[in-house]
Amino acid sequence: MTIYRLFEEPIFPDPEEAEPDGLLAIGGDLSPQRLLTAYANGIFPWYAEDSPIMWWSTNPRLVLIPQEFHMPRSLRRVLNQGRFQFTMDTCFEGVITRCASSPRPDQDGTWIVDEMVEAYSLLHELGYAHSVEAWQDGELVGGLYGISLGSVFFGESMFFQVPDASKAAFAVLVHQLQHWGFTMIDCQQTTPHLLRFGAKEIQRYRFLAMLREAMKVPTREGCWSFDGQCLP
Repeated sequence: MTIYRLFEEPIFPDPEEAEPDGLLAIGGDLSPQRLLTAYANGIFPWYAEDSPIMWWSTNPRLVLIPQEFHMPRSLRRVLNQGRFQFTMDTCFEGVITRCASSPRPDQDGTWIVDEMVEAYSLLHELGYAHSVEAWQDGELVGGLYGISLGSVFFGESMFFQVPDASKAAFAVLVHQLQHWGFTMIDCQQTTPHLLRFGAKEIQRYRFLAMLREAMKVPTREGCWSFDGQCLP
C-alpha cells in the first residue's frame, strides 16, 4: 500500500497510482496553485476535521456530458412554474457555508472544513470557483458550487432548503454549460439523482484522457452570469 506524502512543492504523483478506494496522497496545503494543479490532473481534496489533507482520484469516476443531460419531467414542471430565480456568483460564501452546514444522511459531520471554505472562497475571488444560487421570495433556498478549468466544471457540493431547489440550480447550470461548449462535468461521487440526470461512471484512464483534451481549452475565468436564453 503506497500513499504519497506531499510537501511544499505543488506537485502530485500519477493519479493512476491511487489506492483502490481512490486515496492518492496526504499532506500539502490548499493554496490556489496546488488546488488548480490537482483538479487539472483529476485529483481533489476530501477529508474531515482533525485529519491531514487527503487527496483522491477515484475509479470509476462519475461524469456528466452536458449534451447528454436528461431533464426529468417533474423537474421540467418545476422550472416551468417559475418557483425559483437563479443567479451565478452573487453569493458564493452563502452557498459554500450552507453546503458545509447541511446534514448528509450518510455522513457524520462535514468534509467542507473551515480551511476549505477559505481556500475555495479565494479561488472564487481569483475567478476559478463559481456558485449557482436558487432564490425564492428573496431568500437563498438552494445552490451549488464548483471549480472551472478548461472545458470542465468540477462539481463540489450542493444544498437545498426547499425541495427541488438544488436540482433546479443544477439543471440551469448544465443548460448554461451546454451553451458555452463545456465538454464534461466531473461529479466525483456517484449518487442516484446524478445517475437519473444522465451521469455515467467511466474508468479513470478514460476520464484522465478526456480531461487532458479539455484542459487544452481556455478557462472561462472571472465572474459568471447566466445568458438570458439559458434561464427558464
